[in-house]
Amino acid sequence: METITSSKGISRRELLKRCMVVGAGLAVGTGFVAGSTAAWAMETNHVTPSEMATLIQMARDIYPHDHIGDQYYAAAVKGFDSADSKDRVAAGVDALNAAAQGQGFANYLSVPWERDRASILRGMEQSAFFQTMRGNLVTGLYNNKEVWPFFGYEGESYSKGGYINRGFDDIAWI
Repeated sequence: METITSSKGISRRELLKRCMVVGAGLAVGTGFVAGSTAAWAMETNHVTPSEMATLIQMARDIYPHDHIGDQYYAAAVKGFDSADSKDRVAAGVDALNAAAQGQGFANYLSVPWERDRASILRGMEQSAFFQTMRGNLVTGLYNNKEVWPFFGYEGESYSKGGYINRGFDDIAWI
């Protein structure tokens, strides 16, 4: 079997050995979060990979869409990986983990059910951390043009002459 090595000298086998699987489909390693069942990864610079995995899980639980992959949620929370947000993210993730009896909010073994994670989130929905996350997710997730096709949204119509002559009533799921 051929070992494929990246430009930084780490083989795929070594990468997988260094990872810890968190949540349903996230793998956390030193400085990165990756999809364990899909081909995507993101590097973290200011927040820890486990904090980023928690933010991704939190985003998925606040706005759950089974047909949207974790990479879109990861893109929506990537903005929290900044020096300005680092302390707020750490405090918010600590609060989530404490509410999960210290076992880790994103750890699928400690909080395996979505309804349990939703209950934890309901308990902190008045916090500034939750409100900031929720507010940023509205634009971070739903303004992403890559997720629009999942919802049947074709984008703005003004530049194309409006909706009247372009099938304004052709959405079957309403």
